[in-house]
Amino acid sequence: MSWGTELWDQFDNLEKHTQWGIDILEKYIKFVKERTEIELNYAKQLRNLSKKYQPKKNSKEEEEYRYTACQAFLSTLNEMNDYAGQHEVISENMTSQITVELARYVQELKQERKSHFHDGRKAQQQIETCWKQLESSKRRFERDCREADRAQQYFEKMDADINVTKADVEKARQQAQIRHQMADDSKADYSSYLQKFNLEQHEYYHTHIPNIFQKIQEMEERRIVRIGESVKTYAELDRQVIPIIGKCLDGIVKAAESVDPKNDSQLVVEAYKSGFEPPGDIEFEDYTQPMKRTVSDNSLSNSRGDGKPELKFGGKSKGKLWPFIKKNKLMSLLTSPHQPPPPPPASASPSAVPNGPQSPKQQKEPLSHRFNEFMTSKPKIHCFRSLKRGGATPEDFSNLPPEQRRKKLQQKVDELNKEIQKEMDQRDAITKMKDVYLKNPQMGDPASLDHKLAEVSQNIEKLRLEAQKFEAWLAEVEGRLPARGEQSRRQSGLYDTQSAPAVNNCAQDRESSPDGSYTEEQSQESEVKVLATDFDDEFDDEEPLPAIGTCKALYTFEGQNEGTISVVEGETLYVIEEDKGDGWTRIRRNEDEEGYVPTSYVEVYLDKNAKGAKTYI
Repeated sequence: MSWGTELWDQFDNLEKHTQWGIDILEKYIKFVKERTEIELNYAKQLRNLSKKYQPKKNSKEEEEYRYTACQAFLSTLNEMNDYAGQHEVISENMTSQITVELARYVQELKQERKSHFHDGRKAQQQIETCWKQLESSKRRFERDCREADRAQQYFEKMDADINVTKADVEKARQQAQIRHQMADDSKADYSSYLQKFNLEQHEYYHTHIPNIFQKIQEMEERRIVRIGESVKTYAELDRQVIPIIGKCLDGIVKAAESVDPKNDSQLVVEAYKSGFEPPGDIEFEDYTQPMKRTVSDNSLSNSRGDGKPELKFGGKSKGKLWPFIKKNKLMSLLTSPHQPPPPPPASASPSAVPNGPQSPKQQKEPLSHRFNEFMTSKPKIHCFRSLKRGGATPEDFSNLPPEQRRKKLQQKVDELNKEIQKEMDQRDAITKMKDVYLKNPQMGDPASLDHKLAEVSQNIEKLRLEAQKFEAWLAEVEGRLPARGEQSRRQSGLYDTQSAPAVNNCAQDRESSPDGSYTEEQSQESEVKVLATDFDDEFDDEEPLPAIGTCKALYTFEGQNEGTISVVEGETLYVIEEDKGDGWTRIRRNEDEEGYVPTSYVEVYLDKNAKGAKTYI
């Protein structure tokens, strides 16, 4: 089967067909190109998705990925990133091995097709030229023959006419001979052109056209083969990345199988363990005793003689951070915020009623009730440090429970050691560079590195001092974290030594508070002293709260409760905290004297309202 013999007369249809074949090839190239764009967009979206859910560096999210479930999710994100990379590989391979190659082949194909059909048209033009020459010689031969016949007839007529002269007859005869000679010459030309045309036509239909059509057929078959190979390559490029994609999916499955709930539970313990022992049982308090009774042995302290469980302040209480509050701050939480402020004096001489009139309806409130309320309620603040406006986390992490504080300090020490090692490596590199400069002065000036070397050495010294400071805090915390049994015995001993004085002070030092309730200041101070002494040094470096305004005392107030401060009528002081709705305002006389006074006893001038005074009445 050959197009040259079978389709010898279908030149125009073959031209249309080959053009259609090129259009199909270009359509396939466009399809593959769009597929590569889809793969790139898909890979980009997968990478963006993976990046979106990646934990941010140096954030709380990064700490959460210690858990195996979160690690499995993180592994999934990483594997999806690699999965996206394989789609990028598909796009790149399809572009380089299919799109680019086929685009180059199409250009070559167009040139080859153009050349073949140019040769075909050239052969057509040649055969058409021969045909035109044949037709021209044929018409000339026909014309000469007619002219020769007419000349012959004219001669015969003249020869038969007796009236015509012999000269006219001879002239007619000569003219007839000339016409016959021209007819013979035209006949010879016609015969020559006919032979030439037949030869050219034979060559055209049996040699030129078959050869040209055969080349076109071969070109078209190569195009078809090339499309088939490209389709196969298209599938192979997808198949090549399947093993790697399978490995990505296997990695996700492996990460899922590595999820360990027990390990995650242990990490939760390590993350939130405070290091305290839970408090012991609280014994029954008998309120049928006379008013001047002593606090129950187990209300806030445990008698040495009783073998019953004691209340341990060092224990965890629903996540409360109160053991880390300074003594006076803890007492402020246990007293001032939980009792209403006294009303302003009714008389013109408020000094006659130092702390305001007592309310006969107010019942005495033992410290144990205050403590229970503090332990069971959900206060607005978990730590006295949160009272600071804009206060930051303390450098020594003293706002955390011991176990968490130890971990934070250990982490900080490790970070500082890494920074020190990094600076030391930099110093060694600078030193080596300086030695090279000393040996080869043309490479650089050794003195130019002295400043950088001194700067790095200074940084190392600063980091070492910082590390020593945190190591000291770490050693201090580790010294305060005994084993569970030892901690229980130590706390028991501490509270036992304070038990007897606490009970006596409780009985002797009760007094009336401004609102008519009984105060147990000395008892509170004794019972909380054990806690405060352990944590006072944690807050020695606190910065005082900034003053937000001033106030003028309208009445004299004798602050006898812990956390309050005495003021004299007409005295001007600094306001460091507004009334939170509990009727108390926190003020400061100087750096060492600050506390709460009833809001109704003072006239407050806040800085933000400097043009007008704000009075609480």
